[in-house]
Amino acid sequence: MKQVWEMPPEDMELAEEEVHVWRAFLQVSQSTIEYFRSLLSEDELLKAGRFYFDRDRHRYIVGRGVLRALLGRYLHMLPDQLRFRYNAYGKPALDMPYSTLHTLYFNSAHSREVALFAFAYDREVGVDVEYMRPDIDFEAVAKHSFSANEYTVIKGLPENEKLAAFYHCWSRKEAYIKARGMGLSLDLRLFDVSLEPGKPAALLASREDPREVGRWTFETLAPAPAYAAALAVEGHNLKLAAWDWTETGVAGL
Repeated sequence: MKQVWEMPPEDMELAEEEVHVWRAFLQVSQSTIEYFRSLLSEDELLKAGRFYFDRDRHRYIVGRGVLRALLGRYLHMLPDQLRFRYNAYGKPALDMPYSTLHTLYFNSAHSREVALFAFAYDREVGVDVEYMRPDIDFEAVAKHSFSANEYTVIKGLPENEKLAAFYHCWSRKEAYIKARGMGLSLDLRLFDVSLEPGKPAALLASREDPREVGRWTFETLAPAPAYAAALAVEGHNLKLAAWDWTETGVAGL
């Protein structure tokens, strides 16, 4: 799988063997924020209202708005007509009023001003993005939250490689548990991911179920400087398309 961020063609379609990842920057005009606010459901508006800072509220509104716009594009539906259901761990899925030949799976993540959205038919996907804060005590977090194998690898790296390795590990683990739809109810210490600089993203071991290793494809994503990101997708031999969402041409403006 190769990653190149591109502008999508007008006639873009998602093929069965493809995974689409979209990158969006969440700093947009006030008119775009208001348009996206008009697309949200009552529960989404309630959640938006619980954010204390306008900045965080706006990021949430834009993230949900872009997600609705992209889902509407794939499904040829109006974005405000989409309805979601949630599993016991909070992972969203489409609540479709009718049966379709294929089920569209999706996942989203954002950190600071960057958001990522992943889509595939008939296979689970998970995506994560993390702003690489330099002030975090990453060794303490890794010792507490990562597997013993991953912590040993981080400890053994040169000092100038440890921070990036920590965030690559974190984003890959988050992408995986999001694809599984279990959130942090799945102990991060139960599985190992690759994290050494220059090595491909991969699930290396699972003490929960060894068969998991052969079930997933991982991909490193590079959405912007100082961000680490990863994709986890069910299956193999898939084609990745990486698209850029832009504010230009937002409907309703």
